[in-house]
Amino acid sequence: MIRRFGALLLIILMVLPSGFRASAAVPFQNLAAEIALLAEADSGEVLYPPAGPRSGSIHNTHPADGLVKIMMLLVAVTAVDNKEADLNEIIEMTETAWSAIGAGRTTMGITPGEEMTLLDLMYCAYMGGASEACNMVAERIAGSVEAYIDMMNERAAELGCENTNFVNTHGQYNENQYTTAYDLYLIFKEAMKYELFTEISGIYRYTIEETNRSGPRNIVSSNSLLNQSGKYFFRYCLSGMTSATYEGGYSLVSFAESDGLSLISVVLGSDVVIHEDESTDIRSLTESRRLFEWGFSQFGWRTILSSSELVEKVPITHGAGADFVNVRPETSITLLLDKDVPPEAFIRSITIFSEANNEPLVAPINAGDVLGELTLSRGGAEIATVSLIANTSIDLHSFQYIRMQVLEVLSSEIARYIIIILSSLLFIYILLVVRYNIIRRKRFNRIREAKRKLADERRQLKED
Repeated sequence: MIRRFGALLLIILMVLPSGFRASAAVPFQNLAAEIALLAEADSGEVLYPPAGPRSGSIHNTHPADGLVKIMMLLVAVTAVDNKEADLNEIIEMTETAWSAIGAGRTTMGITPGEEMTLLDLMYCAYMGGASEACNMVAERIAGSVEAYIDMMNERAAELGCENTNFVNTHGQYNENQYTTAYDLYLIFKEAMKYELFTEISGIYRYTIEETNRSGPRNIVSSNSLLNQSGKYFFRYCLSGMTSATYEGGYSLVSFAESDGLSLISVVLGSDVVIHEDESTDIRSLTESRRLFEWGFSQFGWRTILSSSELVEKVPITHGAGADFVNVRPETSITLLLDKDVPPEAFIRSITIFSEANNEPLVAPINAGDVLGELTLSRGGAEIATVSLIANTSIDLHSFQYIRMQVLEVLSSEIARYIIIILSSLLFIYILLVVRYNIIRRKRFNRIREAKRKLADERRQLKED
């Protein structure tokens, strides 16, 4: 689900202008609610409302009402996940938790002294809307309801909720308790990372085991998108939380998943339509389903650049049996797009570093070496830039290798000094050899001249 970011995909979305991808989609029309938001949870892309005058509405404050229970449960499941609480521990309802619910609040009749597991209390609080269960969970996790409310507000701030404030755990209306569609999206997105939250928020029917004060209790979720036998059923919906109050109207935050898309819908301030046959339509449910259907029909993940695609042949010199090397993207680029966007809408710009520097690309090349970069753009807006890497290794030709090694050695500073010294020694040696030969020749000439004179003298004596 939301945690499943593919390690093989580079998802680049936030670099695009808000509403850039949604602009080509068939618009969602005739919203029957004060505020609505549809976002893809994995990417954080807001699909509705598109960029424009209406887009700011997702940051307008709205009564939090029963949607408070999303944060109430999130804080509780986090404590369980951190081993700070045990789902199977038995908890006794206290007078303080019971008395703090206020008049007219929804309860499940969990009276002081009644014992129940923490898990069942969490089901009663979230699915059953039991205010006393909300307070009891708060007392167990934080020690007091007030401390728990502080934890709820702290967690909201950590998630980047800038326009949210909680004053109770169960959602009783208070003018100082408010939130926004965008903040609810952030909270629900975080909550869906916890399997326990997904489990509790995604069940339509649940039975509380009998306790020391009561027989079994059957709970039915008010999120009828989960009801397989009901008219609101939406088979891709996996969880949600409803609210219905005079001040805030009918609201629903829900999650649905299909074809790799993880969508979160927030519908605030809707109403109920009563038809002539006295049947009713709860518009928070119908609008949530319409938003999901619109999102799944209009958008999808598309790989517009694959890491296995050979995008360019780069000439190479001194390669062993190869005159070029293929380059490919280092990573794939997968975007959330309107399904009707044609492939030619994306423009590729390729830069090979050796060519840009007007230098030859010389072997050897190792597979994975970065040789350039590719930039994708659409409509004049740059989407992403990825490195281009060599697809294979290219060895250096053996003769060229020897030649380059020699040239490399000869071009070194030490080699130059050695060559100078050797040249000097050779020059001195040559001078010495020349000098030796000159001296030797002179000596030879003297000896020859002396022999000639001696021969002349002997011949003269014989003649005398």
